[in-house]
Amino acid sequence: MHDALEELLALWDLRRDGDVLVTPAARLLPVTHGGRPAMLKLPHEEEEVRGSLALAWWDGRGGAPVLASAEDGALLMERSPEPARLTAMALGGRDDDATRVLCDVARGLHEPFPDVPASFTPLETWFRALGPAAGLHGGVLHASHEAASALLADARDVTTLHGDLHHGNVLPFGERGWLAIDPKALLGERGFDFANILCNPDAGLALAPGRLERQVNVISERAGLDRVRLLRWVLAYAGLSAAWTLGDGGDASLALGVAEIARRALSFPA
Repeated sequence: MHDALEELLALWDLRRDGDVLVTPAARLLPVTHGGRPAMLKLPHEEEEVRGSLALAWWDGRGGAPVLASAEDGALLMERSPEPARLTAMALGGRDDDATRVLCDVARGLHEPFPDVPASFTPLETWFRALGPAAGLHGGVLHASHEAASALLADARDVTTLHGDLHHGNVLPFGERGWLAIDPKALLGERGFDFANILCNPDAGLALAPGRLERQVNVISERAGLDRVRLLRWVLAYAGLSAAWTLGDGGDASLALGVAEIARRALSFPA
């Protein structure tokens, strides 16, 4: 991996501008490219490779500007000067404004465009984990599985999806405005992409009384979505998120809490 990093620094004429950040899925290195701040990303998981290829394919249409890319998923993109700004906005009393920004970014990512790469994963594939988790853990996951099954069987407005759209994955890029990073590259109903907003930016806000209902209304108005169908996607997504977390042995209380709020709003049976 070190050799690959050095090769790309030479190939793309880059200068180091910080230390390597290692995540479970990729290595990231702040660099400069022609004197301008950029980020070099070397994914080492298949999902991250697909995401990098998708970001290059979007070519700035809602996603961060890509300066160079390779078939193995290596990516050079512009670097945002304020990576935590949207989270700070939401936590600082401007939750509605942050949500509207996320909706506007989603619009660019969802814009119909020809020749969608085969690497985009069908949404049905992601939801395969929910049924077994519902059988194992029960509770609100049964309602989540029921909602997901109905939505997937009657998909509408199918398009390219980010797959992990939330406050930490949408950054300001100066005159280019707000743009997304780290997509999962999915293909499915566009309403799905808004559900994760309701699970973020932290548990304190996501589970605050009345917050989910208010933000559902904001998203519904801004993105032109049916409010009830959006709530169903929130129930489905939060359940899926909880299923993944439980499968990894983690604390799923945030996702389960959001799913339960959505279930009650929909009057789904317990």
